[in-house]
Amino acid sequence: MRMGLLAPCTPGHSPSRRRLLAGVAAGLVLPGAALGAASPRVHSHILVAGKGRQRLDPELPDDTETWSYNGQVPGPLIRLGQGERLAVDFRNELAEGSAIHWHGLRIDNAMDGVVGMTQESVLPGESFRYEFTVPDAGTYWYHAHQRSSEQVGRGLYGVLVVDEPEPPDVDRDVILVLDDWRLDETGRIHPSFGNLHDITHEGRIGNWLTVNGRGSETIRVGAGDRLRLRLVNTANSLVMILTLPPWQAWVVSLDGMPLPEPWQVRSELVLSPGQRMDVITDVPAEPGMDATLDFRDRGQVIPLVGFAPADRPGKPPREEPPRALPPNPVRPAAAVPDASTPLVMRGGAMGDLDRADYQGEMLDIRALARLGMVWAQNGVIDKPAAPLLSAPLGSTQEIVFENRTAWFHGMHLHGHHFEVPGTMAGTAESGTVLRDTVLIPPRERLAVKFLADNPGDWLLHCHMLEHQTGGMVTWIRVG
Repeated sequence: MRMGLLAPCTPGHSPSRRRLLAGVAAGLVLPGAALGAASPRVHSHILVAGKGRQRLDPELPDDTETWSYNGQVPGPLIRLGQGERLAVDFRNELAEGSAIHWHGLRIDNAMDGVVGMTQESVLPGESFRYEFTVPDAGTYWYHAHQRSSEQVGRGLYGVLVVDEPEPPDVDRDVILVLDDWRLDETGRIHPSFGNLHDITHEGRIGNWLTVNGRGSETIRVGAGDRLRLRLVNTANSLVMILTLPPWQAWVVSLDGMPLPEPWQVRSELVLSPGQRMDVITDVPAEPGMDATLDFRDRGQVIPLVGFAPADRPGKPPREEPPRALPPNPVRPAAAVPDASTPLVMRGGAMGDLDRADYQGEMLDIRALARLGMVWAQNGVIDKPAAPLLSAPLGSTQEIVFENRTAWFHGMHLHGHHFEVPGTMAGTAESGTVLRDTVLIPPRERLAVKFLADNPGDWLLHCHMLEHQTGGMVTWIRVG
């Protein structure tokens, strides 16, 4: 059966296609390429970018050709302890240049993986060594950062978990990597990357959802189990609107940063592309056979993960809610910022953009559309010659996002985390949270703060990757 593309969306949008069930094996451990630690505190890995094959849709006759790390999507799970050191030897066996960005990690600027800003492109047949200390515990991910919309869209990403010195009291720690794929009727990845419709609208939306690159699997859980679910949205543009089984559940971490107190889940969970969320949930005494984690939108429900009873005795559920995770060593921003910088977003279909500066030349929207460059920030398209802001080291900076477009934008800042005010979708709580990627609704304004304590030149861009391709990229300078 030919699958139609997912319908255009606001968070969220809905696959108008047959019902899917995708899942994850119990106690997921993605096979890695660990070579053994050179010392007790250094973890060494090899990541090779190249072509691979994977059965994304079990109902199609053949595997799908992907681009992947070490031949698998997601790539090898990298896991180490807080404060430990990671050494990754990256080798590129693609026919084009690439690099790896360590999304959400507050690491040395030289290791950030941004071609043309922190490193040169790793050309075909060449290698690059990434080595850095991980200061923060939490759920992170890594992905290609050259021609990202296609390289990530074909599968070049993986998960990086940094364990707390004292992990929370849970029975299972489960990683759920969420993605959508645009496949043709034969199961091949559709080659329509970079088309103007995707760039000017909400981005590349697929027609097949996966969890950990697999379909038709379930997690077996025992009655009374306490689970830690690490949700990671690696999709190019799809905002994931999720509902959990009707169990007690708490959000304990966002984008790797622990909440001061767990927030009880009372409604949907919203994950922009690039965002992560750690949820602790308690399996009841009678979990039931129909417990699922679902993608929901516009009255439609698509089960993504099934939870089935394990073939073992249960135990009484815990009586106390989970404790807060230990905080990461992130210094708070000052109550009053040292400087405030507006960031006005225009462009795209139905956008407020007649002309903009592109590479130093003022062009009208028709000329820009012919170039596929249709998203402007403060009147400039694509990475400008001068930074959006220059922040003295240790200063508190405010960025005021003003979205004058018809589309959502998931804005990602490298090397830092924003302090984001307001109520978080999926909870009844309000307050300030830390995020490295923040979702800005259309026609809305949001002010965020951050402490500029990581020196270097850092990218700030929309993580709807087709919007990045179409020019929604800027940068800041710290120090």
